[in-house]
Amino acid sequence: MPKYKLEYIWLDGYTPVPNLRGKTQVKEFADFPTLEQLPLWGFDGSSTRQAPGRSSDCVLKPVSVYPDTTRKNGVLVMCEVMNADGTPHISNHRATILDDPDTWFGFEQEYFFYQDGRPLGFPDGGYPAPQGEYYTGVGYKNVGDIARQIVEEHLDLCLDAGINHEGINAEVAKGQWEFQIFGKGSKRAADEVWVARYLLIRQCEKYGIDVNFHCKPLGIELDWNGSGMHANFSTKTLRETGGKEYFEKLMAAFDKYRDEHIAVYGPDNHLRLTGLHETQSIDKFSYGVADRGASIRVPHSFVNNGYKGYLEDRRPNSQGDPYQIASRILKTIASVTA
Repeated sequence: MPKYKLEYIWLDGYTPVPNLRGKTQVKEFADFPTLEQLPLWGFDGSSTRQAPGRSSDCVLKPVSVYPDTTRKNGVLVMCEVMNADGTPHISNHRATILDDPDTWFGFEQEYFFYQDGRPLGFPDGGYPAPQGEYYTGVGYKNVGDIARQIVEEHLDLCLDAGINHEGINAEVAKGQWEFQIFGKGSKRAADEVWVARYLLIRQCEKYGIDVNFHCKPLGIELDWNGSGMHANFSTKTLRETGGKEYFEKLMAAFDKYRDEHIAVYGPDNHLRLTGLHETQSIDKFSYGVADRGASIRVPHSFVNNGYKGYLEDRRPNSQGDPYQIASRILKTIASVTA
């Protein structure tokens, strides 16, 4: 039987942003393994801020599986972290989130490429030309000579893995890019965001480039955009019933739970949600048709279709945990009756 290289991937115990971790085991299978065939595995939690040294064993529970075309017989295994007694570890936010396969999520993951401590394409000790031509830009002066190669390779790796990767584009700042992931159900969508992040970080290793997911890596003093992870969402009710009255009740609920949303929308969001650079202030809630300065952007198509379709929450930032973001959105939606 062929031997498969199983890369078990999990989130560690660092806060406020967990790191992706991974290690490989080799096992024989007659064919590409199914999720049900993959065994539990363990790791040293004392080295990942998930356990003390005197009782360091943590358990990896496979929850989704993908082909890894960068390796012969490669397999990517996304895992939850469990305690030795089989209960979810305190760092495991996936196990307890709300999930609804009829709720569709589209995450827009922005990030910066970094090299030698600065965004890719920034000159040593200075700055490139101001923002303007970089967004969806073409040409060496806008995107350089390596970034597009990386994002194209990353796109292919995600598609090969069966991840529902829906697109890429250069973003507003120099060295800033975006990819989009769509999924039906919060767990599936969030699993694929985390695995896509893993593939991007790993792909950049061979180029000597890091991925910076911080929401405002260049600070607030300079006129450079931050990075978000806008969350597009659509429930069965929003797609099939909709209506202005239900929409307005939904927006009132998002306003009511504003603080609860901000609490899980990523760290340092006060640096990004300032009311500038296509954001609403962190202490305000607003919505508007085609308004990229609102908390929630309402597409023209949504209104024109009788207030049916999808909405875009623009507040989640690029370091946010998609498990917690999707779950919070579902909780707020569940508080409203159609």
